[in-house]
Amino acid sequence: MKPTGLLLDPRYRRHATGAGHPEAPARLEAIEDGLTTVGLADACTLIEATPASETDLQTVHAHDYLVRLDAACRQGYPYIDAPDSAICPESYQIALLAAGGVVEAARRVARGDLERAFCAIRPPGHHAESDRSLGFCLFNNAAIAAQVVRREFGFDRILILDFDVHHGNGTQNAFLSDPGVQFISLHGHPNYLYPGTGFESEVGVGVGQGYTMNITLEPGAGDDAVRTAFKDRVVPACGRFAPQFVFICAGFDGHADDPLGNLEFSDEIYTWMTEQIVKLAERHANGRVVSVLEGGYNHDVLRRCVPAHVATLASASETAPAE
Repeated sequence: MKPTGLLLDPRYRRHATGAGHPEAPARLEAIEDGLTTVGLADACTLIEATPASETDLQTVHAHDYLVRLDAACRQGYPYIDAPDSAICPESYQIALLAAGGVVEAARRVARGDLERAFCAIRPPGHHAESDRSLGFCLFNNAAIAAQVVRREFGFDRILILDFDVHHGNGTQNAFLSDPGVQFISLHGHPNYLYPGTGFESEVGVGVGQGYTMNITLEPGAGDDAVRTAFKDRVVPACGRFAPQFVFICAGFDGHADDPLGNLEFSDEIYTWMTEQIVKLAERHANGRVVSVLEGGYNHDVLRRCVPAHVATLASASETAPAE
């Protein structure tokens, strides 16, 4: 079996968001502690992050936004576009490393050097729009990597599956009219959670209609709702699309103990979802999966659930394909 890649770079902790901000460097400290405790930090192949190029960034983001974000960081602004999106003087460079690290992970999986990869990066990405930051996110890391592997490796069908409790508005909008990318988001109902987008009526536009799927969960929904959604909607939709490459936007804030979510997921459901996604990838995409950290703000949950997620990425291909 090919090795599983792990992007775990201490430089990501230098994106300073200030006292009390939930998207804090301690998130990665908890993840690294969990991975080290169970031996995964040593068992996986470490991926070295290099800064994303402007060419790669502009597959998703407007040049004017890149200039504006860089200037805001250099000038010491406390945030960009929205108070939640805290920045420090180093944030632009760290965000380049986050996007570039995910791109490198995707390239290595696309080349076949790695079976799969998990990217423990910050700042996160799925709320970032082409021209502005939202919800702690500066660059849309998964969307950029998806565009790069399409361009460089010729994939026609890419799946981005987002199970963060908050809707990935930026990722959806990046591909809203694009039939080459299927975006599936499983999230808390937008009537009750930030950013207030991701209604089930949002299904894509133009030639991209039908390639966006939003699965909304009412407050208090738990593991049974997830299992039903995968069986009735996710697996059939992916079967029809037959993706050649799979990205996961892995948010762990649907957990019952997360301070920013309103769902009741258990530890076990994250392992189960990962198993299902890997089975889909084994069936349709030659096993290719790159998982990218998004939300998750309870450090104990991250310490437990991220290592289980990574372990499942490394071992789930031994199970039968999803039905």
